[in-house]
Amino acid sequence: MGARREHSRAILFLLLAALLWSTGGFFIKWVDWHPMAIAGGRSAISAVVFAVAFRKTLKITWSPVQLTAAVAYALTVSLFVVANKLTTAANTILLQYTAPVHVALLSAWLLKEQPSRRDWLTITAVLAGMILFFFDQMSPGNLLGNLCALFTGLTFGLFIVLLRKQRDASPAASVFLGNIFTAFAGLPFMFDSLPSPAGWAGLAFLGVFQLGLAYVFYTRAISHVTAMEAVLITLIEPVLNPIWVFLLMGETPSFTALVGGTVIIGAVTARQIIEARRC
Repeated sequence: MGARREHSRAILFLLLAALLWSTGGFFIKWVDWHPMAIAGGRSAISAVVFAVAFRKTLKITWSPVQLTAAVAYALTVSLFVVANKLTTAANTILLQYTAPVHVALLSAWLLKEQPSRRDWLTITAVLAGMILFFFDQMSPGNLLGNLCALFTGLTFGLFIVLLRKQRDASPAASVFLGNIFTAFAGLPFMFDSLPSPAGWAGLAFLGVFQLGLAYVFYTRAISHVTAMEAVLITLIEPVLNPIWVFLLMGETPSFTALVGGTVIIGAVTARQIIEARRC
């Protein structure tokens, strides 16, 4: 019963992480600064959040798994910001969320967690829903931006699997180190210009909530869910993006976006209901 309660709480934490992540596209475009400076500043703030949240349990071992996960995290959060600045938000999110395919392949190899037929069906349904969801917004975009977004799908998938591999160690340490790496990588880009006061407010929100608190929830959840759950449940993130745009800017989602969002949420929810009944 205790394990089931922990699992239910982990699912809630994943949903909260996705909710906070979903604010990224709007606030990143709001901050008028070099993308690497945004990534570095956001991660510097997030590192402080992690140092406080995990002050009693943060254990840096410098193990290969811990360091590789940290590098994968740093690449993911940096390239996501760069991609958002270079191509459309729709292209960025759609290409990043090829991550479930990488998680399915890598978790079988590194974690011995074999994805089920149900997982593959969910991935297929979600990808179809994504295409519908972003159908009206997709464009050729900037090639470099699209490549950055596509690469984040691989690095995000690798990060999730390696974080899960540390479930009995200190997965939070990889996120903390990844934030430190990203902060230093962004440092050289911070001095050409500075954001406006509104930009600083946006950056603070990104660091504390969109990245910091979101990954606190995600890291606490990862020990109690499979790698596939960790990536599939958070696929509600792109569905939440246009809700923020609607609330903050008054843009109404298109019919195909509503259909795609329904497919994504329906596929993820159906998978979790079936899993719960099997337990």
